[in-house]
Amino acid sequence: MKHLSALAKLMICGAVVAASVVVAGASASAQTATTSTTSSTTNIKQPRTTATPQMIDEAVQRSKARAAKARQTGTPETFGSEEPFTYDPTKR
Repeated sequence: MKHLSALAKLMICGAVVAASVVVAGASASAQTATTSTTSSTTNIKQPRTTATPQMIDEAVQRSKARAAKARQTGTPETFGSEEPFTYDPTKR
């Protein structure tokens, strides 16, 4: 009886190993890199790494508007509490 139990354990272990090899092979094939050259990938615009004076002015206006609202309501600013904001380039 012990011999049958050892044989059953060996068969179960073999099945588990075989199943894991199949799963690992399937996920590895899904991760292979494909090289496709399209015209849309060659026209990728690099992100801006510097701020323009207009961007800085907008950030200052947004910060002042947030602080004014916090003073009016008496509640402290919290992360994600921004209201919709419209930038006015004529206001300095």
